Amino acid sequence: MAKKEATKTSSLTLSNVSLISHKALKNNWGLILFLACLFTMRSSFADWYRVPSGSMLPTIEIGDQITVNKMAYDLRIPFTEYSLMRTGEPKRGDIVVFQSAAADELLIKRVLGLPGDTIAMENEILTINGEPLSYSVTFDNTNALLAIEQLGEVNHAIRIDKKRSGASGNFASVHIPADYYLMMGDNRRNSADSRFYGLVPRNELKGKAHHVAYSLDYDEHYLPRSERFGKSLYR
Repeated sequence: MAKKEATKTSSLTLSNVSLISHKALKNNWGLILFLACLFTMRSSFADWYRVPSGSMLPTIEIGDQITVNKMAYDLRIPFTEYSLMRTGEPKRGDIVVFQSAAADELLIKRVLGLPGDTIAMENEILTINGEPLSYSVTFDNTNALLAIEQLGEVNHAIRIDKKRSGASGNFASVHIPADYYLMMGDNRRNSADSRFYGLVPRNELKGKAHHVAYSLDYDEHYLPRSERFGKSLYR
């Protein structure tokens, strides 16, 4: 008799749980659908990336939250790395987020060398296909130098930390094969990039960075830097 009562009680409990779950699903269907769409969108279409280091100073500051167009180069099946089709090719000057196997982490750097290019660097001056880039100094003191690098159609700021070794400002001529890219940070002496980890294969690219969604000042109790909200990375 006790066994029958226990079985009956167990059946009622399971029935109640099922009823509660059904009601919860029905009452929260909109929220569930929204979350599913959100995660699908972040997986394949657009995402944001928190910048934890200063390797892209002065363009990107520590604490910036960056928007990333994940469809800039590939259309992928959601929640996978499988590319259905190429939607575009990286251009010189693009700021790209990529999952570096060599560094074993997610990185954000600028595309400097494209497939087919021959690129070298001497005393911080880049030479691409035999043509040295032009630089305009905007700031210079004992600690750092800031300059505008004219990278084809993209003019952008770079930073040279004078307190660090300039050894990384030199490398021999490199020819870039198909589907590989040479990436560097704008903060030239404070960036672990292709000079250390090698060329970046195309299949590691996650998307093109576009704007600062919002920014927090880590040195000032995480206060928001409202002047950076919505700022383009290409102006």
